[in-house]
Formats: sequence, C-alpha cells, structure tokens
Amino acid sequence: MLPTFFKFLAIFCIFAKQTYATTNLSPGAVGVHRRFEYKYSFKPPYLAQKDGTVPFWEYGGNAIASSESVRVAPSLRSQKGAIWTKTPTNFDWWDVEIVFRVTGRGRIGADGLAFWYTTEKGDYNGPVFGSSDRWNGLGIIFDSFDNDNKHNNPYISAVVNDGTKQYDHTNDGTTQMLSGCLRDFRNKPFPTRARIEYYNNVLTVLIHNGMTNNNDDYELCMRSDGVNLPKNGYFGLSAATGGLADDHDVFHFLTTSLHAAGQVQEPQKVDNQEKLTAEYNEYQDKLEKQKLEYKKDHPNEHKDEEDWEEFYESENQRELRQIWQGQSQIAEHLRELSRKVDEIIGRQENTLTLVSRGLAANAGQALPPPAAGGVPQQQLSGGGVVSRSDVDLLLTNQNVLLSSIREIRQLVGDINVRTDNIQTNQKHAPTAQIQSTGYDVQTLIAEMRDGMNQVKQGISHVGQKLQSAPQAGAQVANCPTGSCVGVTLFLSVTVVQLLLVFIYNIFKNRSEAQAKKFY
Repeated sequence: MLPTFFKFLAIFCIFAKQTYATTNLSPGAVGVHRRFEYKYSFKPPYLAQKDGTVPFWEYGGNAIASSESVRVAPSLRSQKGAIWTKTPTNFDWWDVEIVFRVTGRGRIGADGLAFWYTTEKGDYNGPVFGSSDRWNGLGIIFDSFDNDNKHNNPYISAVVNDGTKQYDHTNDGTTQMLSGCLRDFRNKPFPTRARIEYYNNVLTVLIHNGMTNNNDDYELCMRSDGVNLPKNGYFGLSAATGGLADDHDVFHFLTTSLHAAGQVQEPQKVDNQEKLTAEYNEYQDKLEKQKLEYKKDHPNEHKDEEDWEEFYESENQRELRQIWQGQSQIAEHLRELSRKVDEIIGRQENTLTLVSRGLAANAGQALPPPAAGGVPQQQLSGGGVVSRSDVDLLLTNQNVLLSSIREIRQLVGDINVRTDNIQTNQKHAPTAQIQSTGYDVQTLIAEMRDGMNQVKQGISHVGQKLQSAPQAGAQVANCPTGSCVGVTLFLSVTVVQLLLVFIYNIFKNRSEAQAKKFY
C-alpha cells in the first residue's frame, strides 16, 4: 500500500510541475500594462533605408543591414559584427522578442549569437561573440561551438556581469551563467524565436525551436529570480565566427515595456512629433509607389524570388561528389591494371609459342607458324630445353592471375552498387533530417573503404601467389622482348596507385578535424 501511495504522490508532483510551467510561461502578461517601444525595435519590410542605416539603431564590424534582415555576422571565417540602440532605455521592465536564423553548411557551427542589455555599448569587434568583455549587465548567449568538448552545444545561457569578470571561453561560460538550456537552433526549417522577459527582478527566457510555423509555440528555457540589472541600459545583438562559420540573420527585434497596473509612465512629449509622423507616412507612401512602378516596368524580373541555394552544393552533394571522384580514380587505376594484365597475357602467349617451337625443333618436327598479328618469333638461345612441367607451371600461374582479376572486378561492381544505393537514399531522404542523413553517408563511406581494403588484400594475395612460383617468375623474367616488365614491379606500382586513394581520404578527414577553432 505504501509504494502505491508514493507512486501516486510522484505522479501528482510531476503533473503539478507541468501545469505550473504551462500556465506561467509569461508571468508578466497578467495584470501588467504593455507598450510597444518602436525606438528600441526593428522589423521588415524596409528595415534599412536607402543609405543603409537602420532607424534608431547603429551597427558596425562585419554586420550588414538590408530591407528584410540584419546579417550580424556572415558565413566567413573570423567575422564579427554587432548592432546597438542609439539611446538607453527609459523604463525598468521589458519584454524582447527576437526572430533569427543561424544557418551553415557544416554539421558544426561557430561561434554564435548574443543578446545584450548593458550600461555601455560594446565594441563591434570584441572577443565575446563580437562584443566587449567585462560588460555591466546581461548577456543571453546562443553558443553553437563546443569549446569544452562536453558535447553540450548548441547551448543557450544567461550570464550577468558587473564589469569586472572576464568571460570564460574555455568552459563556454558554464562557471558564470545563471541558468541555461540545451537547444539546437541551427539549420531549422522555420526561423527560431527567443522571448526574453525581465519583470520584478525575474528573468525568463522562452524558446521557439523553429520546427513549426506556429509563432506561439514557445517552451520554457530558463527562469531566474533575484536578478538585479542596471537601469537605463542599451539593447544590442552581436555575433562572431571562427574557423567554422554560420550566417547569423536577425529579422525581428521587438521591444515592449512592462508597467504595473495604474503606474503607466507617460511618454515624453516631443514638439515635432506630428511632423515626424507625417514625414514617416509620406516616406512609406513614396516607397510603395516606387515599388509598384518598378514592378510595372520590370514584369518579367523575379530577382527577389531567385533561389540562390542552387549556386551552392549541399553537404550531401559534396559527399557524393567526393565518392564519385574516388570511384572514378579507382576505375581509372583498374583500367590501367587491366591493360597491363592484357599486355602480360600477350607476352606469355608469345613465350609459349617460342617454347612450343623450341620443343618441336628438338623433337625434329615442323615449326608451328607464327600467330596472326603477333610479334616476330625468336628461337631460344643456347639450345636450352624447356620441360613440360615448366609450361604447366606457367599456365597455372596465368590462371591464378586471371582468377584474382575477376575477384577485383567483382569488388568494383559491389562499390558501384553501394554508390547507387547512396544516391537513391539521398533522393528520397527528407530535407529536414540533416544530421541523420549525414551519419548514414559516413557509414556508407566507411563500408566503401572496407571494400577498398578488400581490393588491396586481393592484389596482395595475387602477389603472394606469384612469388610462390619462382620458376614461373624466372620464365617470365627471361622474356625474349626487350621491354618486359617484372610482375613484382607491376604489382608494386598498382598497390602504390591504390594507396593514393586512401591517403586522399585520410587527408580529407584530417583537414576537417583541423578546421576547428581554438581560443
């Protein structure tokens, strides 16, 4: 009876915890007056003006502003950028919603994106995700690179600094953060959303994982009580890349001030507010007219709808291209191997003809005529006698060589079948399952490498069988022609050519491993 009671109590606690988390995702939404602050926000369309400036904001470093988004840091190595509000806040509590995308070609990204609320604007080329270190205020860090090698990235963490602490890059700030959560925000089908709320010294961070187009599909990431942030701070966003690179695009930055019921702060009166509003409306109407005129003058142009992704190869396409190049090199080497084997077989046939003519001459029989299209026949010098056992040994050696060549061709056929399976799987694989597809490709590549090892072992087996017949090797070495190539030299050259393919794969893996960034 007692264990049943404990089970019931545990289920009740879990249910109560889930109910509390569900009904309290936004504690500031109940009994609080909310007011949108346009001077601390930006959103499309026409996010940036014609001169490249963003109203009420300033940006620098490698940041790029367009009409639809702000690319804080592009997908190039060692890039840093940031965007900050021009004026500090005049309210104590706030709610910020950020809509962004972090996309990259690789399975691992770097370095990450950061949200700032500080007393001073940070540097545009600072060491902490594109901003200054030893800040005074709050930093919400979206870290996509695993510096401490604990396999816990991408990670979202909140770090409060009083202006004296240096950010711990080595441990990804785990020794300094208030709280955090493990969320993968890279390469999502829909933009990722983060909602950061600070009300009554309670910091709440909600995350939309970007897997659905429902804008309200938030889940709780962290909540910390007793957070004391300085007043009248600046909002900012920064990003940085290292040895690996991602595109860090921000589409919306919407700020809402929070006020207790009955204590709504009156906005500061501006003498020319009506004039500014009229100018803004006039500017919007002018832009709309120019847009309509452009569409009328260029009806066939769809430059904005052009898919720029087709100019770049995806990760799966790159893997398939490398497999195809390796297979082409293998096929070329096998063609060369087949040509040389045919040459050896032709020389062996000429040698057998000379041996037959020598045996016939010793027996007093008529000499057989030379083969059509063959090389001129020569008699054996020195009057030596070749026994029948030597001829049988030479024929046995030739049959072993042909059998090994058939095994090599069969292995190459298996490699072709596996490559066709990879291409078929890539065509039918869903586009959203990026990580699992990459792992399947790596498994298939490993299987192909095992097949290549079997090819190498087959060729080595041929060499061992040839070396086990020294008399036959002597007969082939004493070729009557002047340009005869030894079997050992031929097999050595073939093995070296096949090893070049494996060295290429090893070099590629080491290059990817060395591409990681270290602080």
